[in-house]
Amino acid sequence: MEYTHKQRLQVITGIILCMMLAAIDQTVVIPAVPAIGADLHGFSHLSWVVTAYLLTSTATTPLYGRLSDQFGRRRTLIPSIVLFVGASCLCAVSQTLPELVGARALQGIGGGGLFAISQAAIADVVSPRERGKYQGWLAGMWGVASTAGPVVGGWVTDHLTWRWIFWFNLPLGIAALVLSQIGLRQLRQVTRGGRIDFEGAGLLTLAVTAFLLGLSWGGHTYRWDSVPVVGVFIAGFVLIGALWWWEQKASTPLLPVRLFANGSFNRLVVIGFITALIMFSAIFSLPLFFQLVFRANAAQSGWEIMPFLVASTIGAFAAGQLARRIGRTRGLMLGGLGATTLGFLLLGILPDTLPLGLLVFVTFMMGVGLGFVLPSTLVAIQNAASRADVGAATATLLLLRAMGGAFGATLAGTILTMRLGNAIDELGNAHRTVAAGSALPAAFHITFLAVAAFAAAGLLIGIKVQDVALRETLDPEPEPIGH
Repeated sequence: MEYTHKQRLQVITGIILCMMLAAIDQTVVIPAVPAIGADLHGFSHLSWVVTAYLLTSTATTPLYGRLSDQFGRRRTLIPSIVLFVGASCLCAVSQTLPELVGARALQGIGGGGLFAISQAAIADVVSPRERGKYQGWLAGMWGVASTAGPVVGGWVTDHLTWRWIFWFNLPLGIAALVLSQIGLRQLRQVTRGGRIDFEGAGLLTLAVTAFLLGLSWGGHTYRWDSVPVVGVFIAGFVLIGALWWWEQKASTPLLPVRLFANGSFNRLVVIGFITALIMFSAIFSLPLFFQLVFRANAAQSGWEIMPFLVASTIGAFAAGQLARRIGRTRGLMLGGLGATTLGFLLLGILPDTLPLGLLVFVTFMMGVGLGFVLPSTLVAIQNAASRADVGAATATLLLLRAMGGAFGATLAGTILTMRLGNAIDELGNAHRTVAAGSALPAAFHITFLAVAAFAAAGLLIGIKVQDVALRETLDPEPEPIGH
């Protein structure tokens, strides 16, 4: 079945608003954290206001992807929006920190559905060749929303109260609900049914929780080599093994094993992990680089990282248009990874005496490169998947991206902390101030070179991805991956 331009627009308008809602709530609360701690009289576990949302939205993404394959996009997206909006109201009225953390966890469960189902719904109305354009729009809107989150959160906290950060989700959520209800009614409601893989969902949720806890605790709450950190990582790998064993015997698996029988699929999800690692490493380290090495204040560093963020949005839009024109994505993905590798390599080897404008240009080039990769990998995965597996395939990539983002921010922070600490500890007290100043550029250079190495690894992996032409029609459906 082919859809008219009007029908596509109705579907896409609703899901773009859903995507922006979920994306902005990942970051909007960050500048409000100190105010929340003062108001609710709880600072010891304040980080869980952010972590709870990240954890549950990440863990539930694959479940929503598979449920939407089984029971239809509309039947799974609408409850997700209702849960997200309801949990936002609970956040706004929370009187204690545990109440707020619990409400944020519920909000994340709804947010996981907004992410996964929005991305998968595009594949229902647009052919793979046209899909790049729309996925570019989605990637761009995600970048805009994530970037705007801290700005909006800071303004609302300063001029109103932190509770209004969550109250604003009420009218926006209702708008998303109405638009999605109207738009998704255009879709054929394919209900395949089948048993829900609760066992797989439980194992995956526990595994993701273990890895995210390890990344959250390591270097902060506990040492990296401490028993709690090592223990949760070991538990995570054991749970992944148990999940793989279970999914091979499940009648309707959460993550169909046949997906992983295709080498290109495996490479693409690894590239998705690496891309998110690079993105969040940059978002974490670049503002610090401009502040500590170039002596910029917080506001200035925000403006200096803006070209990187804007460039990633431009790159995503451009990649979507180019994918539609040339009918392939592998070259776009490789070009983006190449530009990103070169950019981080230059940051790692260029002297700090270079003009600031030149460094900002390098970050712009990196942003465009990452923007090229984000929609290209998603379109390639959806092009390879059957209609029955699009939700699961999309959600698998989103899960790996979320894990990569968490690992990337942790990687950058750990390298910087270790290099600065080692450099300063080697000298006496009299020289500590001088040592700190000289160690800063070196610490950042090593961080950038480490990220460049990951980008280069992604480039090498991408070369092995099969360059398949994007299909120009929705039907007939291909065989499931691995058959």
